Amino acid sequence: MLISLMVRRLFCDSADCGRRTFAEQVEGLTVRYQRRSPLLQHLVEMAGVLLAGRGGARLLRILKTPLSRTSVLFQLMRMGLPPVATPRVLGVDDFALYADVYGTLLVDADTRLPIELWAGRDAEQLASWLRAHPGVEVVCRDGSLVYRQGITEGAPDAVQVSDRFHLWQGLSKRVSDIAAAHRDCLAAAVPEPEPAPPPSDELREAADTPARRHAKRLFETVQGYTGKARSLSAIARELGLNRRTVAKYARAACWQECVRRTPPRRSTSLDPYLEYLRQRWEEGEHTATVLHQEIAAKGYSGHYQRVKMAIAPLRRGLPIDTPRERPPSPRQVARWITTTPPRRGLHATEALRRLLEHCPELDQTHTLVRQFAAMLDARDAAPLPAWLDQLAASGLPALASLANAIREDQLAVVQGITTPYNSGVNEGRITDLKLQKRVMAGRAGVPLLRHRVVLMAHLRRRHP
Repeated sequence: MLISLMVRRLFCDSADCGRRTFAEQVEGLTVRYQRRSPLLQHLVEMAGVLLAGRGGARLLRILKTPLSRTSVLFQLMRMGLPPVATPRVLGVDDFALYADVYGTLLVDADTRLPIELWAGRDAEQLASWLRAHPGVEVVCRDGSLVYRQGITEGAPDAVQVSDRFHLWQGLSKRVSDIAAAHRDCLAAAVPEPEPAPPPSDELREAADTPARRHAKRLFETVQGYTGKARSLSAIARELGLNRRTVAKYARAACWQECVRRTPPRRSTSLDPYLEYLRQRWEEGEHTATVLHQEIAAKGYSGHYQRVKMAIAPLRRGLPIDTPRERPPSPRQVARWITTTPPRRGLHATEALRRLLEHCPELDQTHTLVRQFAAMLDARDAAPLPAWLDQLAASGLPALASLANAIREDQLAVVQGITTPYNSGVNEGRITDLKLQKRVMAGRAGVPLLRHRVVLMAHLRRRHP
């Protein structure tokens, strides 16, 4: 549709008016100093809010409104931000702009809308904003000392709340550190394998691989030189080996230590059919294609190549390699300990039971974690002082340092346990912020990022 519009040009008779002529405006169709109708201008602005520069330009090109990406961004930055009302409950959290450069995001916890965003996370910036917006009653934050100082300086009467999620996250990190310090105990979580039958002469001969023979021969050679009081560098030059290789064989107690050990095999979808493959092999069926077809009829959906690799040891007279369970990682142990018992699987519960029976330090840590979880569930901070005393007396440095950190911020921690306020809204808004950064390929400056984050949140509120 093409609109042919004719307007009048009016003259001003006032001698004091600097504008002699001006064009008549049509309400709803024209805007002064603008070559687009209000509806088309709104379309350009929304394309910039939703898709930023390049994406917005592509969409407008499809809609027969070609604009460059810089023009789209220019129109976006011309948009005014909604007026900021002082929130009653304020959420403060940081986010990563790039590398080690961080920014600060403020969110109204009542309306769940972002208010302000700036680069940096120092106390003076936050204190200045709070002084310019008096009336904040509650501030939710993490355990950051910087934000604690900024809130104390800018809004001394506001109640500070240390977020429960960050408290639990800090405790989980300490549990992972304790598990890492007791890494030797983690193997106790894996059940003892059934004792293997003594290997036959055929198996011993098959296991005597060239790599093992080479390791044994090299071990005997290096040990012979070390008995002559030769330096490692001299032995390496004479044998034509790297000094680290010579050092490894010289320090080993036996040649088996120098053989690369095969890591435990992970379980696969073929494991339920290994016993059937072993049985069919003993019955005389040695064709991998036929065996694959047979177990496929029983429900196996894997590839033929995996069956071929599984029966390869049988061709050399070796048993099928059955999966061996790996010891859990420190992070996995921390997840077991910090997970509510009803939500743990049967396997994790049994593995954790074996581990706690073997390691008293982890058992003590588990008891303390469950006590803190009970405080959070009941929103009762009365047991907190006694719990902190237990942490300090536990003899575990990670828990003792956590007790000191909580004592420095104990009033805010008590508020975090007993009140319903938290930083969940902030975490959600930071997730949205990361999405906006990725849409702009991480190249947006703080002013553009601020515009898009604030305007996008209000747009979603109007058009959910």
